[in-house]
Amino acid sequence: MNILRSSKENIIEESRKIPYYSITILAIIILGCIFANIIMPYDPTYMNLAQISQSPRVNHLFGTDTLGRDIFSMIWYGGRISLFIGILATVISTTIAIVYGCISGLMGKHIDDAMMRFTEIVLSIPSILIVIFIQAIIGQSNAVSIAFSIGITSWMNISKIVRSEVRQIRNSEYILAARSMGGGFFYILRKHLLPNFISSIMFMVVTNIGYAIGTEATLSFLGIGLPVEIISWGSLMALSQKALLSNFWWIILIPGIFLITTLVCITNIGNYIRKKNNREFSNL
Repeated sequence: MNILRSSKENIIEESRKIPYYSITILAIIILGCIFANIIMPYDPTYMNLAQISQSPRVNHLFGTDTLGRDIFSMIWYGGRISLFIGILATVISTTIAIVYGCISGLMGKHIDDAMMRFTEIVLSIPSILIVIFIQAIIGQSNAVSIAFSIGITSWMNISKIVRSEVRQIRNSEYILAARSMGGGFFYILRKHLLPNFISSIMFMVVTNIGYAIGTEATLSFLGIGLPVEIISWGSLMALSQKALLSNFWWIILIPGIFLITTLVCITNIGNYIRKKNNREFSNL
C-alpha cells in the first residue's frame, strides 16, 4: 500500500510540475500563426497610407505601423517566418551537433581532443559576431539564409553533450557487434547511438528554437536581418527605434510582448524537459 501511495504521489507531483500555462500559450500562438489566413482581418502587406501609425482601435486591434500596415495581421503572419527560422536553424544545428559529437566520441584520443579544442575555440567567440560575419559573406537576407547562419553557429553545446554520451556507450557490446559486422557510421548512429542520447539533448533542442527566434529579432533590430518587406517578429522589432522616437509605443510593445512570451514559454518547456531528464537519470 505504501508503495502504491508513494507512486501515486509521485505521479501527482510530476503532473504539477508540467508547465501547462507555457504549453497552452505556446500552442495558441503556433496555431494562430498556422491559421493566420483565417484570423487576419487585413492583408499584412497592404500599406494604407491614409492610416499610418494609428493607435489600437476597433478596426485595428493592435494599431498600424509607420507604413499603414495592420499590426494584428502582421504578428500572426510574421510569426510563421519567425517560427520557420527557429525550427530550420535548430534542425541544422542539431544535425551538425549529432554528427560532429558522434564522430568525436567514437574517434581516438588525439582526434577527439582536437575536435573538442576546436569546439571550445568557436564557443569563445560571441555567436552573434559569427552570425553577422556569415551573413555578410552570404550577402542576401532571407529566411533560409538567416536560419542557415544561425544554425551553423549554435551546435557546439549540443555536440559536447552528444560526445560525452557516445563515449560512455561506444564500447557497449551491441555497438561493437554492429561495427564488427560492417555497420556503417550512419547505421550505428541511427540504430544504436541516437536512441541513447536523444532524451539528453531534447531540452537544448527546444531551447535552441527560442534562441534562433531571438537571434533573428536581434539581427533585424540591428538592421542586418530580414528586410522590412519580409514580415517577421524581428522585422517588426526593426521599426522600434523610429517608433520610440515618435512615441508610437504600440509598434514596439505589442510585437515585443508576443516575442518575449514565446521565448519564455519555450524556455520553460525546455527547463521542464531538462529537470525531468535529471530526475530520471538520478533514479537509475
